[in-house]
Amino acid sequence: MSKVELVLGDCLEVMRGIPNESVDMVLTDPPYKVISGGNGSTSAMHANSTNNGILNKNDGKIFKHNDICISSYAGELFRVLKATSHCWMFCNEKNRRLFEDEMLKAGFKCHGIFPWVKQNATPNRWGMKNWEPVFLFRKGKARTLYTPSLKQALFETNPVGKKLHPTEKPIPLLQKYIEASSLVGDTILDPFMGSGSTGVACRNLGRDFIGIELDESYYKIAEERIR
Repeated sequence: MSKVELVLGDCLEVMRGIPNESVDMVLTDPPYKVISGGNGSTSAMHANSTNNGILNKNDGKIFKHNDICISSYAGELFRVLKATSHCWMFCNEKNRRLFEDEMLKAGFKCHGIFPWVKQNATPNRWGMKNWEPVFLFRKGKARTLYTPSLKQALFETNPVGKKLHPTEKPIPLLQKYIEASSLVGDTILDPFMGSGSTGVACRNLGRDFIGIELDESYYKIAEERIR
């Protein structure tokens, strides 16, 4: 049975306790700024938007804990990953350049972006957004995917309706990334665990999992799902 380590706390503090080059893969959906789409809507989605378009539900943030910047943790991700290992990271169009720049500064190389194509679209006057960029970074020498037939553009149903987390990701999608970059018994790290979808995917595939989450309510959901 796969091993699971779940930690309620600040990932910047928790990751300092993870030994150098002890993680086989990182798969995470970190916090980043999102915008209202600039359509001036007064719908529930945009009712609390600030003038610059940043959604403002909790003092300018979608989540209670959303102040962390990628520059503060990219180096730790690089440190804990083993050589030739992969880091899969969800992002959005507005933050693509920032994320890539900071990960390259930390020492990573970028294999490319794997678009996740959804069945639904976000309203936007510059075109309905129905995809999300997912980065594939590597540490050190390039290594072929364990599933080289993996297509870059992946079509997976986006959870809708009553979700466990506002940015919940489909487990079948996460499993494809895990199978592409790890083997049974490998250790996968998600420093922004949310409701624990990555952990569920790891349990399904026989991978060990380290999950870190700062929000206690989401941590409890993740703990119940994974354990």
